[in-house]
Amino acid sequence: MHRKSGNGDRLSIANVPTNMLCGLLLLAAEYNVNSENWLAGQRLSIEQLNDPLTRISYRQAIEVIRRALPTLPIDGVGLAMGGNQNGGNFGLLGLAMKTAPTFGDAVRIGLDYQRNLGPLMALCLEDQDDQTLAVIATAPEEAHDLLPFLCEEMFSSILMLGRELAGDTFAPLRLELGYPTPPHAEKYRTLFRCDIQFEQPRHAMVLGRHWMELPFASYNPVTSQQALSLCRAQLATLSSRGETTAAVERLLRPQLRDNPQMSEVALALHLSERTLRRQLADEETSFSEVHDRVRSERALELLQDAELAISAIGNQLGFNDAREFRRAYKRWTGQTPSETRRHLA
Repeated sequence: MHRKSGNGDRLSIANVPTNMLCGLLLLAAEYNVNSENWLAGQRLSIEQLNDPLTRISYRQAIEVIRRALPTLPIDGVGLAMGGNQNGGNFGLLGLAMKTAPTFGDAVRIGLDYQRNLGPLMALCLEDQDDQTLAVIATAPEEAHDLLPFLCEEMFSSILMLGRELAGDTFAPLRLELGYPTPPHAEKYRTLFRCDIQFEQPRHAMVLGRHWMELPFASYNPVTSQQALSLCRAQLATLSSRGETTAAVERLLRPQLRDNPQMSEVALALHLSERTLRRQLADEETSFSEVHDRVRSERALELLQDAELAISAIGNQLGFNDAREFRRAYKRWTGQTPSETRRHLA
């Protein structure tokens, strides 16, 4: 029997961190906007969006944004979001960039690990001539109606990070945007302090090449390598799981101790067991596979605490008997919990 893979539809792969949607939630709180309706039918909650482990699909992200933008009482929502960014908003990636040797090294690190932040546009760096280069942003055709917001948020975020890294004088030579001039165009000029060109064939921030040679006083090779190692690990967690698989994982994680059954998860997702089973099969997995993976991932986290007894770890994962947990863990990983703990030590 042929089964459709959850990887077949790139927009439905749940590998997008929720950073941007969290930014929208902060704006909603600032302007007293009820954001609950943004999530209707998406099998997401505000609590889940604020969980750094949550991954959503591109389709879910752009649908929430489409609902959010008309409810926010400001022009240039993307500029408002990006313009409030600082190094702390970029987490480990921001630290890796700040402790790099030069601005150019920081840019390359940012491009290598851009997916860690859940961007909805992809960035690349292109040489223009001997004096300039361009950061070019692209988005899927399915997000065409959101281009003004996406470009505003992306380029203003880059700008603010650039100013934190290189100083307040950092500014592009020009900004090229592939959509018509918006009513709030003056906000672009005020923020970017450069030539703004609309209705262009691409979305690009053009920079003077001299910025790339700027050395950082904050360069720290040890911290930089540590941060890069964590960035690599973070990137590896962005798997190709489908929307239903990700929704099941989100429900299972906080309830592992209670050993939730498929019927309970299906009910929480407003699905019949049969429909849930079919949707997981379409994504080439099953409830038991997802449950075991979530439990094994959590077990690995808990085993790093040398003070925590094996029986206590099993209890947190829904096993009443330590022997039962040991057998299950050996089945999941090929090792006993004690062997894993020795390797971790």
